[in-house]
Amino acid sequence: MGRRVPEGIANRVREVRQARALPQADLARRCGLSRQALSAIEAGRYVPNTAVALRLARVLGCAVEDLFAPRQV
Repeated sequence: MGRRVPEGIANRVREVRQARALPQADLARRCGLSRQALSAIEAGRYVPNTAVALRLARVLGCAVEDLFAPRQV
């Protein structure tokens, strides 16, 4: 799936998903992921590969940079 999310990367997947009132299981299914994999991504335990990040962004109707971006200092 990926590796642990670096400290300097902001992960907004959960925030964007919830703003669209999309249940975790539905987003996971639409992206071809298990709910457990999506949960790990949302919790910041894993950073997705490029293909998964692109699918998440497409389904959520945003850019990858809206989901994963450098933290503002």
